[in-house]
Amino acid sequence: MEDLKAALRDRCLTVASLPEKGRSLLAATDFHPGQVILSQEPYVFAPNAAEPRCDGCFATSARLRKCSACQAVWYCGSSCQKSEWKMHRLECMALARLDKEKRKSVTPSIRLMIKLYIRRKLQDEKIISTTAMDNYSLVDALVSHMSEINEKQLVLYAQMANLINIILQWPEINIKEVAENFSKLSCNAHTICDSELRPLGTGLYPVISIINHSCLPNAVLLFEGRTAVVRAVQHIPQGSEVLISYIETAGSTTTRLKSLREQYHFACACPRCAKLGQPDDIKESAILEGYRCEDDRCSGFLLRDSEKQGFVCQQCGRVRKKEEIRGIASEIKLMSERTSSSTSPSQAVSIYKMIENLQGKLYHPSSIILLQTREKILKATLMDLQDWKEALVYCKLTIPVYERVYPGYHPLLGLQYYTSGKLEWLLDDTGNAIKSLTKAVDILRVTHGTNTEFVRELVMKLEEARAEASHNLSCADE
Repeated sequence: MEDLKAALRDRCLTVASLPEKGRSLLAATDFHPGQVILSQEPYVFAPNAAEPRCDGCFATSARLRKCSACQAVWYCGSSCQKSEWKMHRLECMALARLDKEKRKSVTPSIRLMIKLYIRRKLQDEKIISTTAMDNYSLVDALVSHMSEINEKQLVLYAQMANLINIILQWPEINIKEVAENFSKLSCNAHTICDSELRPLGTGLYPVISIINHSCLPNAVLLFEGRTAVVRAVQHIPQGSEVLISYIETAGSTTTRLKSLREQYHFACACPRCAKLGQPDDIKESAILEGYRCEDDRCSGFLLRDSEKQGFVCQQCGRVRKKEEIRGIASEIKLMSERTSSSTSPSQAVSIYKMIENLQGKLYHPSSIILLQTREKILKATLMDLQDWKEALVYCKLTIPVYERVYPGYHPLLGLQYYTSGKLEWLLDDTGNAIKSLTKAVDILRVTHGTNTEFVRELVMKLEEARAEASHNLSCADE
């Protein structure tokens, strides 16, 4: 731990134990928005199983080839294969022993655990070097929350640990320790995403895991390749705790608390969660997850009446009966079940629009539930149908809700402006494209950094849009 403290001091950070929180990361100097606070390579990582990805760089391409020995791991070329060979050599031997059916049970979580023990072994044998920020003792120090896990989950971890024992066949393997490490992974591993927050894989970053959660964070965790990078999104004064968000924060306080309790086993006491039950919190929760007034002209939010017979609009006093709400909710449920059997993207969009229409009658215009449906329509119209005009309509519908539920410097808000700007430019609306892309650049420069390839390409798009607008203006003057 002393080595880690020294390494963090060099990065103007300190580790301290705070009441009710345990280990925490504190700023030893002022950090400003956009400034890198900490970066770390994963101790272990594995790509998602949804589609073949290179085990070294997470790339997907037609050039991917399976490892000829184990037939379980993919590489984009010899460079990645060589860089991963020290680790994969032992994993390959273990996986190659499995029959075809057993190999199907090797999920990304199982691979993470296999690689965890292989890396520990190779570091113990000095085949892979250790540093203050790259050694197994950092994994050992992570909290497992085993005492707070239900029996069903404990049994699952025990079964997974037994599978690790079968795969590795090492006499020194401690099944109880492996089960505990699975619990550590569940609440300490991070989803590795690309610059547009699309999931690529999972990694364990033991030093990053010291950073605690807040629903109103002052820092953001993103990834540059496999490297985890934490940047400030607010001014963090010297002596203040560095905080990131572990969960999707666009939801009611009750929803956020439930999510944190179930996955991370703690009760959040951040400034947002501390307002639970207060008038402002009740109002915000009713807007994000509650019902709308039956009068389309009214923007009020609804609360259950004292006799629990319906919901009363807090602005105009109108009452919506429980029976009416149940009826619409049942229609939405039936319609939602149809989406799984849709045979084409256009059919799926059609069903989602019918769901959106029903949800628009039921939920508040700023509802997260309505937002999620519109996101599905946006994704389908943009990715599958390439209907840019329709996609822009839905992108514009989502932005006011994004602005409501996320702070100013949030990557999802910046990416939504980016999507809007790209669509506007495709539709030759250069003026609005410039406005949207400018907003995207202002946010993503802070969250993603000014020197990343993604932000450089975004800035280039903005400059091209401005040049096009200038050219059009000069042509009009002539």
